[in-house]
Amino acid sequence: MKKGLISLSVLVGAAIMAQAKAPADPVLMTVGGKPVTLSEFEYLYHKNNAQQSTPQDIEEYLKLFIPYRQKVAAAEEMGLDKSETFANEFNTYRRDLAAPYMTDQAVEDSIIAAQYERMKEEVDVSHIMVFFQQPGSTLEQKKALMDSLLTCIEAGESFDSLAVKYSADMSSARNGGRMGYILANRYPAAFEDAAYTVPVGGHSGVISSPVGYHIVKVNDRRPARGQVLVEHILRLTRGKSPEEAQAQKHYIDSLYTIVTSGASFEAVAAANSEDPGSASQGGKLPWFGVGQMVPQFEDVAFSLADSTISEPFETAYGYHIIKRLAGKGIEPFEQAKSNIASVIARDERGQLPAKRRLEQFKKEYNAKVDAKAMQKLARQIEKAGGVDSVMLTSFMSSKTPVAMIGKTKITLAEVMANELPNGFAGDASQQVSQLEGAVNRRLDALVLETKQDNLMTEDPAYRNLVNEYRDGMLMFEVQDIKVWTKAKNDKEGLEKFFNDNKDKYLWDAPRFKSRIIFAESDSLLSEVDKYLAENPESADSVAVALRKRFGKGVKVERVLAARGENAITDYLGFDGEKPAPSGRWIAYEAYQPRIIEQPEEAADVRGVVITDYQDYLLNNWLEELDKKYPAVVDKSVLSQAK
Repeated sequence: MKKGLISLSVLVGAAIMAQAKAPADPVLMTVGGKPVTLSEFEYLYHKNNAQQSTPQDIEEYLKLFIPYRQKVAAAEEMGLDKSETFANEFNTYRRDLAAPYMTDQAVEDSIIAAQYERMKEEVDVSHIMVFFQQPGSTLEQKKALMDSLLTCIEAGESFDSLAVKYSADMSSARNGGRMGYILANRYPAAFEDAAYTVPVGGHSGVISSPVGYHIVKVNDRRPARGQVLVEHILRLTRGKSPEEAQAQKHYIDSLYTIVTSGASFEAVAAANSEDPGSASQGGKLPWFGVGQMVPQFEDVAFSLADSTISEPFETAYGYHIIKRLAGKGIEPFEQAKSNIASVIARDERGQLPAKRRLEQFKKEYNAKVDAKAMQKLARQIEKAGGVDSVMLTSFMSSKTPVAMIGKTKITLAEVMANELPNGFAGDASQQVSQLEGAVNRRLDALVLETKQDNLMTEDPAYRNLVNEYRDGMLMFEVQDIKVWTKAKNDKEGLEKFFNDNKDKYLWDAPRFKSRIIFAESDSLLSEVDKYLAENPESADSVAVALRKRFGKGVKVERVLAARGENAITDYLGFDGEKPAPSGRWIAYEAYQPRIIEQPEEAADVRGVVITDYQDYLLNNWLEELDKKYPAVVDKSVLSQAK
């Protein structure tokens, strides 16, 4: 297990001790001497009943609960809970179950609510941008350029002119940086925050997004227009000569006359529109909102009343006619919030609920970095001009406390081992920053682990859920070992069980039993016959031998079928008509065929025998468990169960 994680045995033991000490949670029973509290039983009883169509009473459920606890006891005695595989899987589950406790839900709810309020408004913005990946200058130079542009704007120079000259976003630069109206939840957090907080006519400072630096200017605001559903007809002009474009204008005008004279818009669009994506749908487009179409198309679509048709108009693509079908506002909050949550989870806003809760945990546990120790280490690194191999070795073994959680010390060696195992990079000042970051990361990680461990005693619902997952995993694994996998792999035991119970597996009709050899040609099948005449094989080994000798041109299948169940076996075993070849296997014959009246071996009725053998193993195992881990129930406590 990873350093810093409490062992599973200690974890569960602490939970049981905490439960046993609580006078309001008496011991209901012991299973093999191990106590089970009333609250644990009630939790699982109610959860089980919630999943049943017909609820069980307490006495009925008790008959299921006791074997469940006995199986867990057997798994623990086998040491299944101590394996590294189990520990890794269980700790993953435990972290997942703890996740809701590790964030401040109120913070997340407030962010989602604020984002929804932004959805009610559209903002007309312009920006000047420099891409981080743009070649020719360093990040420092790019930031300096943006700072100088901000100074020019504040001195009164034209934002639009500076955008045309300097902005790397060519789609908006040609328009003086203007992007048009934007919606919430479509842009990086810092960019969107600037757009929705800067007053109309104002501009932001230099902000950073995942792709570059920006200065954002707000031109206008308006209520959100929602979405529209339209059909359209397009006659393309892009790439055409002026004469061809004029011909398209005449064409669209004639179509306008047709559709406004009562002709089916859909039929005219299907026959004449040059938008291949929508023409086949009668010109119909999906619902769209602001920023999803070119501005001219968008403005016309939103200006129409439902069921009305626009006059022909031009965009960069060509001439259009729009028929508006319907419009709708922004979706209700309950429908929007899941999408908002997924949007904010992808940027820094998604980290705020966890950061806020982490700060609360730090205060709760009095967790902090040792500022004096960090200052001393920083001076040591700076004085030496950086961390050399000797200093790195000393750091890796240093017991110097660099942070505390209450009275628990976090040493420099622990930080190095977990956060900087490969040492430092860069100059001395960068190395100091790396060390500070590493100490804070280690402190944060251990605070969260401490809280997660403490949840076992602090929160009964979490404790019950964690123990349910743990015990369920153990029960599944031990039953797989003792019953399911054993029944499949215990060939000797399975065969004995079949022979002892043959009367249960009688057939009402004989079966054709054989191996069928398939070949890609008659000549290849003849070669197989010659080979087997000289090298006879058992039914069990023939498939391997032929595959080794003839490769993929031959295959062998085991068959067991009654008359009428298979056309090929009917032909080979019951004098049926020979079926026509299908696919590549045009030649076939039976190898060591025979008709059997009743099953000869477990393999002849494998599915049902395995199921019955599993039941047999389970019943025997339950009897053993009952003797080895007897359950003693306190009836007076059971009477308190609700």
